[in-house]
Amino acid sequence: MQDDDQRPDLTADQPEAVSEEKAAEPQPPEDDDEDDFTPSRVLLDQIRDAIDDEDPVRLNELLDPMHAADIADVIENLSPARRRVFMSLWSGEIDGDILSEIDESIRDEVVELMPKAALADAVREMDSDDIVELIEELDEDEQKKVLAALDESDRAAVEQSLTYPEYSAGRMMQSEVVTAPEHWTVGDTIDYLRSEEDLPDQFYHVVLVDPRRHPAGYVALGRLLGARREVLLRDITEESFRPIDAFANEADVAYAFNQYHLISTPVVDEHDRLVGVITIDDAMEVLDDEHEEDILRLAGVGDESSISDTVVETLWQRLPWLGVNLATAILASFVIAMFEATISQIVALAVLMPIVASMGGNAGTQTLTVAVRALATKSLTGSNVWRVVGREAVVGVLNGLCFAVVMGVVAWIWFDGLSLAWVIAIAMVVNLFVAALAGILVPLTLEKVGADPALASGTFVTTVTDVVGFFAFLGLAQMVLL
Repeated sequence: MQDDDQRPDLTADQPEAVSEEKAAEPQPPEDDDEDDFTPSRVLLDQIRDAIDDEDPVRLNELLDPMHAADIADVIENLSPARRRVFMSLWSGEIDGDILSEIDESIRDEVVELMPKAALADAVREMDSDDIVELIEELDEDEQKKVLAALDESDRAAVEQSLTYPEYSAGRMMQSEVVTAPEHWTVGDTIDYLRSEEDLPDQFYHVVLVDPRRHPAGYVALGRLLGARREVLLRDITEESFRPIDAFANEADVAYAFNQYHLISTPVVDEHDRLVGVITIDDAMEVLDDEHEEDILRLAGVGDESSISDTVVETLWQRLPWLGVNLATAILASFVIAMFEATISQIVALAVLMPIVASMGGNAGTQTLTVAVRALATKSLTGSNVWRVVGREAVVGVLNGLCFAVVMGVVAWIWFDGLSLAWVIAIAMVVNLFVAALAGILVPLTLEKVGADPALASGTFVTTVTDVVGFFAFLGLAQMVLL
């Protein structure tokens, strides 16, 4: 330690040094709108300019420092014409990491544009689960191209995965698994890992298997490296060991990962033999896809919608549900037509009608969104369903009472009619109560009959709230005001 009189003076003599040090520190970006985790607008413009100038050298300079996921984003954001030019300039540089990150909506196009040699090199770098995911979205000719690029053993593993049902654990898994006999020690395993040349690029557990290849447990790499060499593997296995059936639905697999905080888990066939492993990145991708699918279906735009879709593709995805909505709107109009005489005598009804229907629609959508999400995450089950239904019913009544007071006062002041105020107040309570019940019961009923709650619930709930809202408001008005 230095003596006090030997320490440098950091007070009066140092302001210039401190100022220079601050000046050398990285400064925050001037454009607050830019995202640190996506390619900037400036960079995208430079890449487009390099493509338009057909300058492969400049294009390589811009793309070389970028992460594979960001390069995939660049490819997805290019117009089809620019994408074709890009592929002619840079397709030889697309590796397995980039190919696996490209959105499935344009992956077929990218594969078709890649030279055979470049495709073969890219595919050989990919894990078997990524290859399966790639092949699933390709047409038959492109599938043959990809399979032909694989070694015989890799091709057999991929073809085996493709025999399992779509959206199953067998399709999610990668066949590359690190295994060890039950009787091995930590030292035996470490020596094996150091000598083995064909290990997966990333793995988290060593799976213990018996002579018939039945998994008996697994050891996390952290515990393996922290234990003494003479310790038996079976003595340091993880309690989280939970094999997954290859025929299990991928949504259930993702739920298990989330519920039990898994990092990886072995996959077994119908004979309980180890056939692969699923890692957390694949499970989280499924969860992300499930969330995206639910949102798109709730909006009625199709679960395959993508920003890279063409005008025609987008049109055909949205037209059917807009047509269904039109049919339900006509049904609501029939209800209005039943009270045409009432509306013609009391014009105020036409002014207030949309408020009742709109409040019911919004309340129903709130409950519906919560219900669909709860069903997807398995938090809404038979054990708590009636408690949740009761809660939503009470919330619907209380919301109705709150807004009944507000709209009653508004209608009274606006149209100077106490009877009209009572009519809209009662209609508000009725419609918000029915909206809350519809928002929870409609998705429950659809799931019970085997339909996807996210896909059709919105249309039914909107129809119920419109019809009930108009009927309650106009029917009460006809009885009370005429």
